[in-house]
Amino acid sequence: MEIRALVEDAFERRAELTESDLMRLSPTIEVGMAALDRGELRAAHPTAGGWAVDTFVKKLILLSFRTRPNVVAESGAGRPKSFDRIPLKFEGWSAADFHKSGVRVVPGAVVRQGAHVAPGAVLMPCFVNTGAYVGAGTMIDTWATVGSCAQVGERCHISGGAGLGGVLEPIGDDPVIVEDEVFVGARSEIAEGVRVRRGAVIGMGVYLSRSTPIVDRASGEVIRGEVPENAVVTAGARVDPQRPEISVYAAVIVKYADERTRGKTALNDMVRD
Repeated sequence: MEIRALVEDAFERRAELTESDLMRLSPTIEVGMAALDRGELRAAHPTAGGWAVDTFVKKLILLSFRTRPNVVAESGAGRPKSFDRIPLKFEGWSAADFHKSGVRVVPGAVVRQGAHVAPGAVLMPCFVNTGAYVGAGTMIDTWATVGSCAQVGERCHISGGAGLGGVLEPIGDDPVIVEDEVFVGARSEIAEGVRVRRGAVIGMGVYLSRSTPIVDRASGEVIRGEVPENAVVTAGARVDPQRPEISVYAAVIVKYADERTRGKTALNDMVRD
């Protein structure tokens, strides 16, 4: 049986797996986790018709919690120890490995194995969880979080303290997807499978969940779960239609990105060389 079939079968029988079952399954899980780490396997990937979500990845990661023991790890002198089933991505990497990867990793960046970080990406002191994907030339800024299975495209900037929610369960829930050339402002949160389309600009302190109303200021249209391409979104409020005396939180599309906007959010290639 191929890896996918073995994992799918084991996940269906997860409550019945014995220690011997887990030992036989372990090499398969390791092959799958290595493919995830290299970016050959993704929790979601772009297609001609949009995005295809692959729930197999979540099953693979969840089963790895069963096949791997907790172990003590320490990155180096003066660094905090960890006790976990998933090792850190860069444990054991040499200078040659980093040169080959093309990734710049600032002290304090924590990336778990199973997260793919593409060439030209810059990781400030941040946290990138297993199953995540960080595209080429993207910066994950200080104290930002990329949750499990979240997908971030190329040449994005995820600003300081911003959070992209993770998802391992329920199995059917979609991951957060941020497409290419997106700017996410400081302290913003994007969760519950929200998709941010190419070129969008998310202002500082914007909170987006699947149920958050996203109001187009010009047209009055209300959408949920997706930020349109090139939309510039800020935090706002709107009147509750059932209680006009109450205002409730909303995200507001104030305009669509123009040259002036691009000038304010332009990436600095010098930090990515």
